[in-house]
Formats: sequence, structure tokens, C-alpha cells
Amino acid sequence: MKVVWAHGDATVRDVYETLLERRQIAYTTVMTMMNVLEKKGYLKKKEDGRSFLYRPTRPQRQVVGSMVREFVERVFAGQAAPLLAHLVENEKLSGEDLDALARRIEEKR
Repeated sequence: MKVVWAHGDATVRDVYETLLERRQIAYTTVMTMMNVLEKKGYLKKKEDGRSFLYRPTRPQRQVVGSMVREFVERVFAGQAAPLLAHLVENEKLSGEDLDALARRIEEKR
């Protein structure tokens, strides 16, 4: 999704080549993921010659929020607090990050 957002619209080949610069990945894996994202409604495709051109259907912030909610539902039974506790305890958060989290928590109260 990040690659498609960065390009505006992209083919599977565009996404594959961009990801390949950072890590080994199979073309078929990228194609499968883009098809899954299209079926979930995150991407829309149209024919572009012999390939398909994909574009995001929603802004990045909205999609990330939806994906995080889906992740919390599947992994943490819908409870966000265990995820937040895990991130605070097991991730390398700077003092600045922790202060920002504390401010957000306080604002929600």
C-alpha cells in the first residue's frame, strides 16, 4: 500500500521492483497481496494494456486505521490495551515517544 500511495497508481511490476530494492520478494507474492488488497477494497484496478494499474481507494490514514483495528480484533480479541502494553514494554521507544503517548492518553481522558 505504501508503494501505491507513493506512486499514486502502480502496476504489480512497479510495486515489485520498488520492494525488491529493499528485500528479496517473489513477484507472485506481490501480485497475490495486491489482489487481496483489491478484494478487501483498499485498491482498485483498471486495465492498462497487458497489465493492471492499481490505485488506492482511500487515504493512507483511513486505511492504516482500518488495518490496525482489524489486527487488534484478530490478535488481541478487540482489546487495544494489551497491544499498547506490548509496544511500551517490548519496543524501543524513546523518552520523547513515551511522553507523546502519555499526552495522547491524557487527552483521551
